[in-house]
Amino acid sequence: MPDPIVWSLAWPYFLAAWVFGYFLGSVPFGLIFTRMAGLGDVREIGSGSFGATNVLRTGNKKIAALTVIADVAKGTIAVLVAAEWGPDQGVLAGFGAFIGHLFPIWLKFRGGKGVATYIGVLIALSWLASTVWPVVVFAVAWLGMAAIFRISSLAGITAMIVTPIYLKWMWYAQEAELMALMSVIAIAKHHANIRRLFAGTESRIGAKE
Repeated sequence: MPDPIVWSLAWPYFLAAWVFGYFLGSVPFGLIFTRMAGLGDVREIGSGSFGATNVLRTGNKKIAALTVIADVAKGTIAVLVAAEWGPDQGVLAGFGAFIGHLFPIWLKFRGGKGVATYIGVLIALSWLASTVWPVVVFAVAWLGMAAIFRISSLAGITAMIVTPIYLKWMWYAQEAELMALMSVIAIAKHHANIRRLFAGTESRIGAKE
């Protein structure tokens, strides 16, 4: 994370990076796309989220795919743009984009679960570190669990536990710290899903509610 001495000298730049990331991350693409497609307010169905998994419950796979791409891109763009001014700015912008998706100011701080934006941040950090393996590890964990159980929340939670452990193991210290923090917050946002998982009532991928 940012060095305390550097922070004392350059905190306006770090704050600007976080704010930039936050406002980019707070754009609710799932809500925008479903309304543009005439599908109504996606928050009124399923989990009430505007994330891609809930958008898929409208039955429109194309809009769900667009939502995934846009939500991933928010995290990736935030990190790569801010990283032009330094790696710490990139980290803070990525965290800002993630928090913006979870707690968007435009929607009374009621946002999505953050998995897609989490992936976007991970992609950007991996790109900057010149490695694809963190993304591969996340993808293998997610796809493996999704193929076995067909439950998006379970796949996402598993991948978000595995990813920071892998980063720490591979000595990507700053990246591991950021992704671990984001994992804790994202998993906490899945509290309702976790309760349903234990109750055996969590919805499966592709199911309408």
